[in-house]
Amino acid sequence: MKVKTNYNRRAFLKVSTAAGGGMMLGFSWLASCTPADTEIAEVAVQQMPDNWFNINAFLKIGDNGLVTIFSPNPEIGQNVKTAMPMIVAEELDVDWKDVIVEQAGLDTEKYTRQVAGGSQSIRQGWQGLRLAGATARHLLLAAAAQQWEVPVGELTTSGGVIHHAASERTIGYGEIASAAAGLEIPAEVELKSPADFKIIGKPQKNVDGLPIVTGKPLFGLDVQHEGMLIAMIVHPPAFGMKLKSADTATIATMPGIRHVTTINAAPEGIEPQWSDVNAFPELVAIVGDSTWEVMQAKKALQAEWEQVSPPESSEQHEAELTRLLQTAPAEPARKDGNPTKAFAGAAQVIERTYTAPFLAHNTLEPMNFFADVTAEKATLEGPIQTPEFLRKSVAALLGMPEEKISVMMTRQGGGFGRRLYGNFGIEAALISKAVGAPVKLVYTREDDMTQGTYRPDYKVTYRAALDANNQLIGFHVRGTGTNGSPVFADRFPAGAVDNYLAENLDKSSNISTGAWRAPRSNFIAGAEQAFLDEVAEVVGKDPIDFRLELFDKAIAKPVGEKNDYEPARYAGVLKLVREKAAWGTDQPGVFRGVSAYYCHNSYVAQVVDVVLEKGRPKVDKVWCAVDCGIVVNPEGAINQIEGGIIDGIGHAMYSALTFKDGKPVQDNFATYRLIRHREAPREIEVFFVENGIDPTGLGEPSLPPISAALANALAKATGERLYTQPFAQQQSVLG
Repeated sequence: MKVKTNYNRRAFLKVSTAAGGGMMLGFSWLASCTPADTEIAEVAVQQMPDNWFNINAFLKIGDNGLVTIFSPNPEIGQNVKTAMPMIVAEELDVDWKDVIVEQAGLDTEKYTRQVAGGSQSIRQGWQGLRLAGATARHLLLAAAAQQWEVPVGELTTSGGVIHHAASERTIGYGEIASAAAGLEIPAEVELKSPADFKIIGKPQKNVDGLPIVTGKPLFGLDVQHEGMLIAMIVHPPAFGMKLKSADTATIATMPGIRHVTTINAAPEGIEPQWSDVNAFPELVAIVGDSTWEVMQAKKALQAEWEQVSPPESSEQHEAELTRLLQTAPAEPARKDGNPTKAFAGAAQVIERTYTAPFLAHNTLEPMNFFADVTAEKATLEGPIQTPEFLRKSVAALLGMPEEKISVMMTRQGGGFGRRLYGNFGIEAALISKAVGAPVKLVYTREDDMTQGTYRPDYKVTYRAALDANNQLIGFHVRGTGTNGSPVFADRFPAGAVDNYLAENLDKSSNISTGAWRAPRSNFIAGAEQAFLDEVAEVVGKDPIDFRLELFDKAIAKPVGEKNDYEPARYAGVLKLVREKAAWGTDQPGVFRGVSAYYCHNSYVAQVVDVVLEKGRPKVDKVWCAVDCGIVVNPEGAINQIEGGIIDGIGHAMYSALTFKDGKPVQDNFATYRLIRHREAPREIEVFFVENGIDPTGLGEPSLPPISAALANALAKATGERLYTQPFAQQQSVLG
């Protein structure tokens, strides 16, 4: 397949390099590629090259054939740091063992989407990354053809070596890289056929695996710079409060304390960005020589707080969400047919309401960031999913041009959406400016869990109208939540029911909320798929057959024009998981539930097997079918799917964040329940649909449907339907 090299708004920017006349081609439209920052362990067996030749913004080739591939997007554990360079290496046709991966810093001239969010890195980077590798390979071939005075068409490549069969000559990429510098960029290049892939589709180990297990510095908390001080913040104890006064003089004399100051991350006159979510912008900042000394001063600080908006409690939230669902008017988000008439004339109406609590992100690595702000420039370094937005916010607050601000991304010990919001990076920059020194801001776990930006609490009511023949003739979903509704109006079963109504309501709150792994889908998928199981039960149909009948209708005679899913692919994962799990085969003592969901451009179906151990339900096995297009790195892909499943089970079963008078009740792992090792499934089997289409999302899609498959299995095991998360609070689950 040939593709044009003048893709999108810019083509290639060619510049000379000092070392041997190499070249650099800037792919500013390739920004969706994901970065990487350390060397692959296997490269250590070779000597590092004397010279590197920059071939384009994503790679450079050493004179001995080693290739460094730069990864521009943040690595938050989704393994893009391995997968994205694999795509470049595939089209470059280099041996993977000869590749070194490095993390790129923020550079909006070279890259355009340096974001880790929405499971989009591979999807949006796929074509550009391939083009980067293929163009570099073309230039190397052209240089060799000129040197040997033979047609380019007579040359082939393999493992970083160019071959001319007729003359039996070969030359390594490192030997010809410099000669490619003066060549013109071709108008188009040939991409490989997926049938010829040698790297893509083959399992590869995480490029950071060895550094991680050997404790090498990779994460934000590992950052050390000369003269760096440690900073911590103190924020109000409850939502709805702000700082009134603080006795900073007393703690300023404590051992190791250098500065105590106040900062305001949201001053008047500065328009906040979407990424500037922060319930507590006015803070006390304590800066000192060591973490321990700063923590002691933090505990000793005497501060006075004032109430600026009403305190909120979980019981009040629950009551208000219920009131909204039952009585508040709402404009339809989508309306097909005449749902009012369908429900009025129904022989039977099934109605169920589902509820989920606030959730904290609880990244293993707490929030942290390094900042060194001077009058001339600002240097920022740390774990952030949105470096470009962080830089924009810091520039506005410092009154400094963006080109004077550098942002380097470290590997992140978890993101899950929390690090989309860069308030901690902004705070580090403001503290550094205030004290005139480089600082590393570190949140305690309690700071992190009580600061906000939570997964919202949600409530949704589903109604299904059945006629006298038990046919589904009407469907109504009405949802609400803190700062937004979880309902996706154009997702299944929209398009499969003649009379359909979706309504959205939201409750405003001073409790700050934000994206949490698979936003909105993380709740609504479980509610939707559990409800469909109950409807299937009432009409006397197998739950998979019931869903497939709806998909058949959406294929043959879809309702409406805005359905955001492909019913054939949706049905495909259900059929695959039915086959692999041998659905319908009774197994004594095993209780099964099924679920399927579409989000982030991918389709996932799951079967959960639950068994009873000493009278208590336990997840024994999960079967998972995934349609995400071409799988770049099967090992990393399976890890993501398994991680999403375990994460989803854990939060659906155990996790909840509650409030009393505006104060979070849970502030550390002693009170906020996460899944334990013994509670994870004994086995997870993952199956990918092989359809050859371009890759779609993978980091998030396996989480949303698992709560429904689990709930449906638990209903069979316990005889009780569960409508409120976390499930483990129900007596039937406790045993």
